[in-house]
Amino acid sequence: MITAQHLEVRAGARLLMADVSFRVAAGDKVGLVGRNGAGKTTLTRILAGEGQPADGHVHTTGEVGYLPQDPRIGDPEVLALNRILSARGLDDVVRRLRDAEVGMTSDDPDQRERAMKRWSRADAELHAGGGYAAESEAMQMAHALGIEDRLLAQPLRTLSGGQRRRVELARILFSGAETLLLDEPTNHLDADSIVWLRDFLKAHSGGLIVISHDNDLLGATVNRVLHLDANRAEIDVYNMGWKQYLLQRETDEKRRKRERANAETKAKILTDQANKMRAKATKASAAQSMLKRAEKMVAGLDAERQADKVARIKFPAPAPCGRTPLTAAELSKSYGSLEVFTDVDLAIDKGSRVVILGLNGAGKTTMLRILAGVDSPDTGQVVPGHGLKLGYYAQEHETLDTDRTVLENLQSSAPQLTDTEARSVLGSFLFSGDDAHKPAGVLSGGEKTRLALASLVVSSANVLLLDEPTNNLDPASREEVLAAIREYAGAIILVTHDEGAVRALHPDRVLLLPDGDEDLWSDDYADLVSLA
Repeated sequence: MITAQHLEVRAGARLLMADVSFRVAAGDKVGLVGRNGAGKTTLTRILAGEGQPADGHVHTTGEVGYLPQDPRIGDPEVLALNRILSARGLDDVVRRLRDAEVGMTSDDPDQRERAMKRWSRADAELHAGGGYAAESEAMQMAHALGIEDRLLAQPLRTLSGGQRRRVELARILFSGAETLLLDEPTNHLDADSIVWLRDFLKAHSGGLIVISHDNDLLGATVNRVLHLDANRAEIDVYNMGWKQYLLQRETDEKRRKRERANAETKAKILTDQANKMRAKATKASAAQSMLKRAEKMVAGLDAERQADKVARIKFPAPAPCGRTPLTAAELSKSYGSLEVFTDVDLAIDKGSRVVILGLNGAGKTTMLRILAGVDSPDTGQVVPGHGLKLGYYAQEHETLDTDRTVLENLQSSAPQLTDTEARSVLGSFLFSGDDAHKPAGVLSGGEKTRLALASLVVSSANVLLLDEPTNNLDPASREEVLAAIREYAGAIILVTHDEGAVRALHPDRVLLLPDGDEDLWSDDYADLVSLA
């Protein structure tokens, strides 16, 4: 259970919410919603105990499982399966079992006997923690979230950002925590995994707070909604399911508009009459009373909800380049004995539009990182053509320097911009005032997305490498990104689970990984997008 009392939450000097109180009990499935930058991630970190409010306090009972947007935590050398098992403290037990099993094969009888004793002690601990059924349960959860056996046997450092996020989600769900705090849990999941997650959350008997832009997930799981109103720095509590909430919000807004229009009409009549009476000294006092009454009529109303601000996104006019600005030949990549892909050729012509498809773990993100020059291939090479200017949007925002400020990150992407010009660009992406001086490391996922997109906008790139560019965005901001993709005149190579992003791209070609087959785009491939 989580109880928040009189919370005041700030991002730097900016007030996000004031005097907020609410309670999440067992069985409460809460959707935490609001526009990007409203403070959803900041509030969730505070509820999880990883941040402090400016005022008020949070009280929790029972175990809380928290999935942040950027879960790059844990020892990178730990095997993925052991990371999941660590949620119940079973990772060390399993490791000792495996070590003892190796010792039991020794030719030395004394060593075999010692190993058998170690194995017996570890086996007893494993049974006390749920036995081999617990390890089987962890593996089943991993498989349901698209984590293959080969990935479970790999160190975390060899996994992509999306794979590590799925490992962390499996770990949180396996933990058995009474209350789950999940920040965009469907990011990087394929369609089957999302369906499994919906069913799991519906069956969860404890408390749940979920931040998600997946309407289907919210509709299937949520029985309460907390709406963060960034304009009023308040939280509106709706004790109802998602569909009822959407209808109620629309009804409330129509009522506010109607009441305000009626009150403003009546207030205008009073004001006009008072202005006529003020000219006469004998009626000045009555006129003043009428003006005060008119002011109260309007001031006493619920404020009409202001339209949520949305970053205005337009990708840059591409710099001039040759006919084929980017070529790759005979690319291959492996992690240890694991072959990701091999012998991939790709030629990106001026203005071409390519979507990369493949199952999770097929190497889509790795391919973009190689094309961007972030990673090196094991074989083959990437050849820049005449005038190539790359713009790379990384799904885990690795292109951002988390120790530098928002302004410094943008200026590093476009050194030619003056301070005033850079601030103007940031303002159009909803970073105003002191926001420019916040370290990028404290930004929410949506804010990091906006900063990374802002860096693309000022880049004058003629080839964009976009890895899941619509993740973490509210619906209005997502539409801005889709419009920018549609209108961009340069070449785009896109990796996404978002079918809408592929429709906006209107691709001419598809690259299928891990085989590296290239084909002309057809609508037959559209069904693979959400599955990939």
